[in-house]
Amino acid sequence: MKYNNSIFFVLAVAALVSAAIDLNNLGNYANQTTPNYITRDNTPPDNEITDFGATLGRVLFYDKNLSANNTIACASCHKQAFAFGDTARLSVGLNGGLTGRHAMRLANARFGNEVKFFWDERATSLEDQTTHPIQDFTEMGFSGTGGQPGFDSLVNKLQNIGYYDTLFTLAFGSSAINEDRIQRALAQFVRSIQSFDSKFDAGLATTNNLGAPFPNFTPQENQGKNLFVAPPPAGGAGCQGCHAAPEFDVDPNSLNNGVLATAANPAVLDLTNTRAPSLRNLFNPGGTLNGPLMHNGNFATIQAVIDHYNLVPQNPANTNLDPRLAGPGGNLQLTQNEKNALEAFLRTLTGTDVYTNPKWSNPFNADETLDLQVCSFSTAITGSSAVCDGSLQNYTVPAGPTGTTYDWTVTGGTIISTPPYTNTIQVQWNSNQGGTVTVIQINP
Repeated sequence: MKYNNSIFFVLAVAALVSAAIDLNNLGNYANQTTPNYITRDNTPPDNEITDFGATLGRVLFYDKNLSANNTIACASCHKQAFAFGDTARLSVGLNGGLTGRHAMRLANARFGNEVKFFWDERATSLEDQTTHPIQDFTEMGFSGTGGQPGFDSLVNKLQNIGYYDTLFTLAFGSSAINEDRIQRALAQFVRSIQSFDSKFDAGLATTNNLGAPFPNFTPQENQGKNLFVAPPPAGGAGCQGCHAAPEFDVDPNSLNNGVLATAANPAVLDLTNTRAPSLRNLFNPGGTLNGPLMHNGNFATIQAVIDHYNLVPQNPANTNLDPRLAGPGGNLQLTQNEKNALEAFLRTLTGTDVYTNPKWSNPFNADETLDLQVCSFSTAITGSSAVCDGSLQNYTVPAGPTGTTYDWTVTGGTIISTPPYTNTIQVQWNSNQGGTVTVIQINP
């Protein structure tokens, strides 16, 4: 019989601020409540969300150490206050450089059939996507080109930051750091970011029927819902064809939407942008947009977007236009009242919790330090958790039958006992550093 019991020790501080991560009381990432009508999910079976994995991902997401000059984090361009998007048309990267496209909102990135990421779908998965910005010359600077350090330099950098020793061990069972683990942790955190507390959700939960009038909607909002869902031949706008409710994710088979100009040069056409974020949380709870719209950030209002789809430019050079936007589907002839109704409906897709929930917030202090609260013992291991003074401590696990072996691992300290180890070891802790004690007990 094999079993693994772990206790975890981290640096205890005299005064812990609200940003601290309490390893005894992690945020609920792995078992969040999701409405039963939400069925689409792009989580791969080999990277299910765990509380420790998403917690590590949260720290990585907000850590400016992931940029070559310690000035840019993932959260610099994907801000919680804007549904993890950016109000800037183009985001500012390393040394003031600008990104090539507008930063997508990340809320509800998990809930869709599309597994590829980026506007042009060049990343095969969210896991793949997470380290592209880190290795981008303009964005975060571990490109390995033009005199910049490569990704191996980032790994070495993180290995010398004390809190990652603990967090990687909790998430993956050892303190080893590599690109695969960074990708998995970041993807777990991003997929955990969900929003299902909107006015739309309340209405659908009441009726369980997308086609029925929602009793909590105004007549204008219900009109907008009908326009969104109905196809053009039935007098609707056909939005549902590419952004199907209730997830409002993008159809994986979508081609481009006729917005062709690049952000840097309107005269240069880009036909490759075939992905979009969820239409949920286009607006924040205050009623303003969470940033400009489309891949180039050229649309400053939702009315401008509706006008675009009302009469989609039929450019002969666009050989990749989605066929649903050609012919009648690209010439809707909506009235202004209908356009206003569509906007009113889209505003009902805004939630509240995603903007303020601490589990998705910045865990770092104002001075970029990170506080980790002390974890309690596993009931199977006994010993002192007062390890931050470089002390010598004993740790014991209940003894197994004769012939049992004990595989002890310590991070943040040194095992003084001589192998082969028994059920008790002595550990010399490093000064002012947390760590972990793990034992695998193998019974004969």
